[in-house]
Amino acid sequence: MWFKNLQIYRVPAGWTMTAETLEEQLARKRFQPCGSQDQETRGWLSPTGDEFLVHQVGGQWLIALGVEQKLLPSSVVKQEAEERAEALAEQQGYKPGRKQMKDLRDQVLQELLPRAFTRRRKVFAWIDPVGGWLGIDAPSQARAEDVLEVLRQTLDTLPLALVRTELSPTSAMADWLAGNEAPAGFTIDQDCELRSVSEDKAAVRYVRHPLEGDEVRGHLTAGKLPTRLALTFDDRVSFVLTEKFEIKRLDFLDVVKENLDQAGAEDARALFDAGFALMTGELQRLLPAVVAALGGELKGSGVAAAAEGVSFSTASASDAPF
Repeated sequence: MWFKNLQIYRVPAGWTMTAETLEEQLARKRFQPCGSQDQETRGWLSPTGDEFLVHQVGGQWLIALGVEQKLLPSSVVKQEAEERAEALAEQQGYKPGRKQMKDLRDQVLQELLPRAFTRRRKVFAWIDPVGGWLGIDAPSQARAEDVLEVLRQTLDTLPLALVRTELSPTSAMADWLAGNEAPAGFTIDQDCELRSVSEDKAAVRYVRHPLEGDEVRGHLTAGKLPTRLALTFDDRVSFVLTEKFEIKRLDFLDVVKENLDQAGAEDARALFDAGFALMTGELQRLLPAVVAALGGELKGSGVAAAAEGVSFSTASASDAPF
C-alpha cells in the first residue's frame, strides 16, 4: 500500500466524524457494476476486499472509490448512426433531419451499451482525523474531484478546504533554486520544470540534471518560474512538488521499505497494514514539513473556515499570483 501521488486537502480539527459513522454513510452508495444501459457507475468499495468500507490502522483511515466505465467510443456510435442514416435516406428519399439523427444516435447507443467492454479502477483516499489531512492518490485535481464529488453525495457534511500557505509553491521553489539551498530537512534533486509567465508559455524541463548551476538561475532571471521541483525529505521520501501544491511521483525510499521487511508480516493482510502504517507515518511527517517550508499555513485559511461549516473551497494561496 504505497500512494504514487497525493492531492492534499484539509479537514478541520473540530470535524466530529468517527470511523463508524463514516462507514455507515459510505454504505449509502456502495459500488454497483454498470447495468446494461449505464455508461459509468461510481461507488465505495472495500479497500482490502472485505465487507468494510473504512479500513483503520493506527487511527488512520483508508477508503476506496470504485469507478466502472463502458468502453464505447463516441466515434463508433457516430459511424453506426451515419450508416443507418444513409440507409434511411434511401428509404424516405431525403436525408434525416437533426431530430432523426439524434434519435438514431440514441438508438445505437442503447443497442451497443450492453455489449460494450467495461473498465474498472479504484481510487484510494487516506484520512488522518487527528492531523486533519485528506490525501487522494490521484495524478491531478480533476481526477481527485471524482472522489470528492461522490463524498459530497454520500456524507452529511464535507468541510474540506485546500491547503493555503503563506508562500506559494512557485515563489518558494524559485527562492530555493536561486539560492541553491533547500529548506531544512529537504534536498533538491535533479528534476525541474521552469515555465515562462509570458504569453508564449515557453518551458524548460530538466530530467536527471544538476540544478545548482548558472543555467537554471539564468532562466529564473529571464522570467521563467518553477512549476515542478523534485525534492527528497529526510532521506526517506522523494517526490515532485508542483505549483498547485500537488505531491507527484511519491516514492518511499529503501530506508522506509526496509522497515516493512523488519515488521515480519506473516500474511497479505498484515503486510498491507504494515505498509499502510509506514506510509501514513511518513506522510504525517512530510506534509507539515512541506507546509512549514512554504511559510506555514495562511492565517484565517480554509481550515478555520471549514471548522465553521463552510463547504469545500477551490481557493488556494498557491493559485494566487506572487
